Amino acid sequence: MNRDILICGVGGQGTVLASKIIAAAAMEEGWTVHSAETIGMAQRGGSVTSHVRIGEEAFSPLIPRGGADLLLAFEPAEAVRNLVYLKPGGTAVVNTQAVRPVTESLKPTGYDGAQMTEYLKQKCACLFVDGEAVCKPFGSAKFFNIILLGIAAGSGHLGLKRGSVLHQMSLNIPERFLEINRQAFEAGFALGEKESR
Repeated sequence: MNRDILICGVGGQGTVLASKIIAAAAMEEGWTVHSAETIGMAQRGGSVTSHVRIGEEAFSPLIPRGGADLLLAFEPAEAVRNLVYLKPGGTAVVNTQAVRPVTESLKPTGYDGAQMTEYLKQKCACLFVDGEAVCKPFGSAKFFNIILLGIAAGSGHLGLKRGSVLHQMSLNIPERFLEINRQAFEAGFALGEKESR
């Protein structure tokens, strides 16, 4: 398998943990993996992008423009910003819930992500996820990263085995939070399976 996955969002959404789990699960399955993070502001709200390259055809950790098979976007504006990395025929899994930037409090623009999702619909194959709705049963948006992993795995776009991802979750998530994260992953996996039918 050769697969390039670009994960993007803003600080505090769990993008780095998601990329770590993906990379570790791919290595567990015996694949060669390169990964790197490019982090904007070192605080909540700054852009965060993670590159995960799986397979023998990856010779560097950074995905070239037009090279990503899968774009996992935790925020719609970040999806648009990183769309240049998605290859023709690639898939984007996108959270429709916007994270308003700090500048919005200084000069309100009414940004809610709707224009971004409309733009994405015209530009690529997208699987849209209402982050607020899928996180509601778990009581916090902090589970969105794991739910998104489940959706990508269940839909077949991640290209990794369910068991490998769950095993790496058990190694990278503190034990006291593991069971609820496992439930979040399974809920996402079921949604992904439903979308793939």
